[in-house]
Amino acid sequence: MSKTIHSHLKKIPKPLIIILSVVLIFLLLNIGFRIYAAMHLKQQTINNELPSVAIITAKSIGGTEQFILPGNVKAWHEATIYARTNGYIKKWYVDIGSKVKKGDLLALIETPELDAQLKQAQADLNTAIANNKLAQITSKRWRNLVKTQSVSQQEVDEKVNNAAALEALVIAAQANVNRLTQLVNFERVIAPFDGIITARHTDLGALIDQGSTGNVPLFEIAQINPLRVYVKIPQNYSSSITPKMTVRLKFAEHPGKEFSAQLIETAHAIDPQTRTLLAQFKVNNDRELLLSGGYTEVLFTLKMPPNAIRIPVEALLFQAAGMQVAILDKNNRVQLRSINITRDFGDEVEIRTGVKPGEKVILYPPDSVLNGEEVRVSP
Repeated sequence: MSKTIHSHLKKIPKPLIIILSVVLIFLLLNIGFRIYAAMHLKQQTINNELPSVAIITAKSIGGTEQFILPGNVKAWHEATIYARTNGYIKKWYVDIGSKVKKGDLLALIETPELDAQLKQAQADLNTAIANNKLAQITSKRWRNLVKTQSVSQQEVDEKVNNAAALEALVIAAQANVNRLTQLVNFERVIAPFDGIITARHTDLGALIDQGSTGNVPLFEIAQINPLRVYVKIPQNYSSSITPKMTVRLKFAEHPGKEFSAQLIETAHAIDPQTRTLLAQFKVNNDRELLLSGGYTEVLFTLKMPPNAIRIPVEALLFQAAGMQVAILDKNNRVQLRSINITRDFGDEVEIRTGVKPGEKVILYPPDSVLNGEEVRVSP
């Protein structure tokens, strides 16, 4: 039989065999393409029925985080010195830039009227002492005389009361002398602490009045070693501020240099107007390179927990069960996870539970998304 077929094939012309082979191959390819197209159409139809989602890959932010905040530099101590008595500037001993110690004489105030008042008060005190001395002697004598009934009790009581009144006048006169003496001592304007004179607002012969209300100060003094640096820290970083933490300071007038500062204390309260925590740092200024009243950039380096992850706010789901995110598993099915936000950065939030590094987080998840629902990833 095979020999018969083989003999018949030999009788068929070769060109015809080639044509038949090409036609057969074409038919097979056409059938295969149709099968593939049908399967592709079916898969595409299935895919079109699935919700399309965009995803991101969760990444850990462990290690350290750095950020810069503006800071205000202030003197450790600073004071505006006013006159405590009325008069004229007789002499000043310091000018701007002068270094002074606590108790150093800064200026002398001439107070002729006050000096005269003190002399009068001292004279009044001497008179009161003399009158009181005589009254005490007289009172003692009359108390002795009443024993012999040489005088009446009424007269004795008058002498005793008069002595007591004159004794009170001595006390009042002494108090007045003490008050005026203290005012005279204010003629000497002294430094309240070690520091540098940063301003002088007076000159020789200038008329001055006591007190600070509406009056021009005499001097301004500041202690510039160490210095205080005040920083307003955003609320989302407040939990990372720890006792005695250190920061680095950068100043425009010292390019390429950094200065270390240590946390002294915080306000322990968030300012409701700015939503910031006021922190105070201390920086040594032994070489007096830094100036009070200036601006500085404060560089914070915070250690981040190893499980901390940041995701965009577009991934958050506000559900009845609380804050959640939608995770896409390896089978393209949704897993709803509850999370706790530890810090809010506006366009991103930091979470430490619910999501692991490397997991796929769905962006803009619809409120109707269900746990276990199959979705497709948009290209």
